[in-house]
Amino acid sequence: MQPLAERLRPKTLDEYIGQKHLVGQGAVLRKMIDSGRISSFILWGPPGVGKTTLAQIIANKLDTPFYTLSAVTSGVKDVREVIDRAKNNRFFSQASPILFIDEIHRFSKSQQDSLLGAVEQGIVTLIGATTENPSFEVIRPLLSRCQLYILKSLEKEDLMELLQRALTTDTFLKERNIEIKESTALLRFSGGDARKLLNILELVVESEANQHIVITDDMVTERLQQNPLAYDKNGEMHYDIISAFIKSIRGSDPDGAIYWLARMVEGGEDPAFIARRLVISASEDIGLANPNALLLANACFDTIMKIGWPEGRIPLAETTIYLATSPKSNSAYCAINDALELVRTTGNLPVPLHLRNAPTQLMKQLGYGKEYKYAHDYEGNFVKQQFLPDALKDKRIWHPQNNPSENKHAERMQQLWGDRFKKENKQ
Repeated sequence: MQPLAERLRPKTLDEYIGQKHLVGQGAVLRKMIDSGRISSFILWGPPGVGKTTLAQIIANKLDTPFYTLSAVTSGVKDVREVIDRAKNNRFFSQASPILFIDEIHRFSKSQQDSLLGAVEQGIVTLIGATTENPSFEVIRPLLSRCQLYILKSLEKEDLMELLQRALTTDTFLKERNIEIKESTALLRFSGGDARKLLNILELVVESEANQHIVITDDMVTERLQQNPLAYDKNGEMHYDIISAFIKSIRGSDPDGAIYWLARMVEGGEDPAFIARRLVISASEDIGLANPNALLLANACFDTIMKIGWPEGRIPLAETTIYLATSPKSNSAYCAINDALELVRTTGNLPVPLHLRNAPTQLMKQLGYGKEYKYAHDYEGNFVKQQFLPDALKDKRIWHPQNNPSENKHAERMQQLWGDRFKKENKQ
């Protein structure tokens, strides 16, 4: 018998749950699918949110050949064979055959290069699915020829709708008298993953011999403790463990961080994935408190690429411990987020005239660049002048935090700018 998640896989967009921003009435992807002609695109999102299902729905709806490759099991030879078949099956009146590649982030550069010509020439329309940031994993020429659509973890309302559909439409569950008295544990353990939610539901139902089943939080927790991997078909809880890893670094616990690193290494996690997360952590959580952290994290990433595995576990461990034991600051992270919010709320404020370039005589006559003060012409290579738009000239965005490195930066800013950078009571 098929697993519950497979039995409930939607066949049409009307049955599809979640991602209303993409496939709801009038949404961009819905309109493209309804038109019967699609361009190449990549679906990026966490596991269990409907990437593969969406590709299969498109295959059912469009009258065009549909080919599927898994990046885990396919090589360059397989890609070329599919492209040749697509060429041979193409008719002049027909739209390009669709090639769906699951886990496209696992394709090597050479595999992606072998796709490029076929996508450029319209021999195939590519649909890729990935759980990783395509900016890192997909070669730029291929990425530039594809639209990128981001899928989100399912919301509580989506998951509850899915549970109700399972109980009322599945052939086998309908025969059981199932009551969901409490749903908190079901939703918490699923983590917004539809497949994981249905796997948990199936596990709980199959563990009960009674025809009448009342599902409670305690029952779900107990069943998962007895069979902790049942709801995670890949064995390691990829996103939970990377979250614990990063939070251990952020919390300055080297023991916790190195333990979760070992879990990922033992579970066969991609070393490049771990190294990228270390680079992000060095910027986001350590930042200006210890700028060397970012240098070391980047060096770790480069080293992994050069020496490979299993030796790569050593620089990963070194960097993990260094980051965990470093002082922490997220002042740069907060500053860019605050600046982005400021830009969104204030719009395109004009650049002050003295900060504008004046490459033409007319611009000079209009005052472009007038009264700009060249810092290197002044003592200490500094002179006070306005660098923010007029409407924001007194606005503070970066707020230094209380650590030795940033205290030095803050002291220098106070010396240069006086009251504008006076000490705050922020930590």
